[in-house]
Amino acid sequence: MRDYKKRWHVLAMYSTAAGLSQFLWLNFAPLISLMKRTYGVSENTAGLLLLVFPLIYVVMSVPAGSLIDRRGYRFGIGLGLAIMSAFACLRIVTDSFWVLLVAQIGIAIGQPYVVNGISKLVLDWFDPKEEAIATGIGTAGLLAGMALGLAVSSPIVTAVGLRATMAIFAGVSILVSLGFYVIVHPNAARKAELVTDSSSRIGEHLLTFLGERDLVLIFLLAFLGLGFFNGLTTWIEPILAPRGIDSDKAGMVGGVLILGGILGAAVIPAFSDHFRRRKPFLIGSIVAALATIYPLCDTGNYHRLLLLGALQGFFFLPAYSIMLQMSAELVGATRAGAATAILMLTGNVGGVIVIMAMQWVKSDRTGFAPAVNLLAGLLVVGVVLAVALRETHPSRTQPAPA
Repeated sequence: MRDYKKRWHVLAMYSTAAGLSQFLWLNFAPLISLMKRTYGVSENTAGLLLLVFPLIYVVMSVPAGSLIDRRGYRFGIGLGLAIMSAFACLRIVTDSFWVLLVAQIGIAIGQPYVVNGISKLVLDWFDPKEEAIATGIGTAGLLAGMALGLAVSSPIVTAVGLRATMAIFAGVSILVSLGFYVIVHPNAARKAELVTDSSSRIGEHLLTFLGERDLVLIFLLAFLGLGFFNGLTTWIEPILAPRGIDSDKAGMVGGVLILGGILGAAVIPAFSDHFRRRKPFLIGSIVAALATIYPLCDTGNYHRLLLLGALQGFFFLPAYSIMLQMSAELVGATRAGAATAILMLTGNVGGVIVIMAMQWVKSDRTGFAPAVNLLAGLLVVGVVLAVALRETHPSRTQPAPA
C-alpha cells in the first residue's frame, strides 16, 4: 500500500495538468483587443482563438474517452499534454494570426484527453469515501487555470511582449508535461481492480448509457449546468453594463465567481463524502445558484456583486464534480472514461447552444434581461431533473470518515 499513499501527489499533478488546459485556452481572453490591433482582424475573427475550444471539444470528447478506457488514463492524459505542449511551442511564432489560430486548434485537440481522465484516475487512487473530494480538487485545478489565464496574460504581455509571453507559457507547458510523466503512474495496489476492457467501444457504451435513466438525467444536467455557467461568464460584462459596471469590474466579478468555485469544489464534495450522499448536495447547488442569479445580474453595487459572485461560484460549481462522481459510481471503473467523455460532451454542447441562445433572445429595449430569464429557466429545469435523479449511495458498506 506504499504507492497508495502517493495519491495526493498524483492528484495535485493531475490538477495542475488540468489547469494548464484551461490556462492555455483563456490566455487570449483578455488579449482580444490586442489581437485586433496587432493583426488587423475583426473581433469575431480574434474570438476564434477562444471559440475553437468548446467546438473541438464536442468533436474530440468521445474519442478521448474511448482512448482513455482502452489505454488507461496515464496514456490518454500524457498524450493530451504532449499535443498541448507541442502546439504551445508553435504559438511562439507570433508573426501570423493564422499560425496562432492553428496552434490554438492543436491545443484544443489535446484538451479533452487531459480533462476526461479525472474519473478513472480518482477511481484508481482513492477510496470511495474520498472520491468526491478528490474529484472536486481535480476540477478545482480547471477553475484555477481559468482564473490564472484571465489574470496573468495581459500583465505579462505588457511587461515582456507577446512573443516572450508565448515562450514562457510554452516552457510552463513542457514542465507540466514532464512532471506528469514522472509523478503520475497507475496505482499498483489496485491494478487488478481496474483492468480495462480493451475491446470496449464508445458507441457500445453510449447505447448502454442511453438505457440507464439516471445517467441520462446526469447528462441532461451537464447540458444545462455547463450551458448556464458558460453563458453567464461569457456575457457577464454586457449583463452588468447597464448597471454602471465597467469591463474591469465585470471581469473581477467573473474572477471572484471562479475563485468561489475553487473553494466550493474543495468544501462541498467533502461534506458529500462525509455524509455518503450526492443528490442533496447536487440539488442544493442548483437551488443556491437560482437564488443568487437575479440579485447578481440586477445590482450596480460593486461590493455586493463581488459577494454574490463568490456565493454563486461557491455553491454552483461543485455540482460539476458531484455529477462526475455520480456518473463514475453508476457505471464503474472500466466505463468511467466513456461516461466522463459523454458528460463533458453534452456539457460543452450546452455551453455553445446557451451562449448563442442568450445572444438571440436579448432585447433591443431591455438588453440581456430576457437572457437572464433564460438562465434562470435552465436552473429551474435543473432542479426538477436533480429531484428526479436517484441517489447513487456511495460507499454504503464503509463507515463514514471521522
